[in-house]
Amino acid sequence: MKIAIVGAAGRMGRMLVKMVEEKSVAPELEVGWKIDIAEGFDKAWGDDCEGVVDFSFHAAVPELAEKAAAAGIPYVIGTTGLTADEQARIDECAKKIPVVQSGNYSLGVNLLLGLVEQAAKVLGAGYDIEVVEMHHKHKKDAPSGTALMLAKAAKAGRGGGEFVFGRHGETGERKAEEIAIHALRGGSVVGDHTVMFAGDVERIELVHKAQSREAFAAGALRALVWAKGKAPKIWTMKDILFG
Repeated sequence: MKIAIVGAAGRMGRMLVKMVEEKSVAPELEVGWKIDIAEGFDKAWGDDCEGVVDFSFHAAVPELAEKAAAAGIPYVIGTTGLTADEQARIDECAKKIPVVQSGNYSLGVNLLLGLVEQAAKVLGAGYDIEVVEMHHKHKKDAPSGTALMLAKAAKAGRGGGEFVFGRHGETGERKAEEIAIHALRGGSVVGDHTVMFAGDVERIELVHKAQSREAFAAGALRALVWAKGKAPKIWTMKDILFG
């Protein structure tokens, strides 16, 4: 399966290329095009491209996804921070091709999503929910796509909630329905996420810490292999891992 990797000059892009070339994950894959705006990289994929993995910048995603939709090839999106308009264009593409879209492709994080939803359901409104994420200083969007996924899982488990992004100034007392999301940036942190359930007499914390980008890259490559031949729609890692 000859594929294109978009954002090939970036941290994730380089990891994806390395893993495909080393055949360490999904040995049936072959990198045909390393696409990036940086000098020395491909600017487009050829007519024989069979699938695309995109870890580029959010503004670039819709146009390339539309090109994939016109060609009828699966598209895996790891880029986060898409605007509402950009997401609407992706949704249109998913009417023609299988699109896998996730804020995080690691097995551990996707297991964590299920645990967070279950914990929120069991603990109920008596526990305040806070989501804290930390990434390296070069990450361009905040909060992370994974933090948003975790907050949504908590909201689903509890049956409702109001997202709050950080706090500053005279905020008043915390509302019971708040699900707060906080973003930290610094150093070379690959990705840390903590979901805290704070009650009056105890606190439960569910934590995931990525030690290498390999966890994300491996999941994205497996997602592309899985997506080949699937029906047109937006699929998630939950579909891939748990059916």
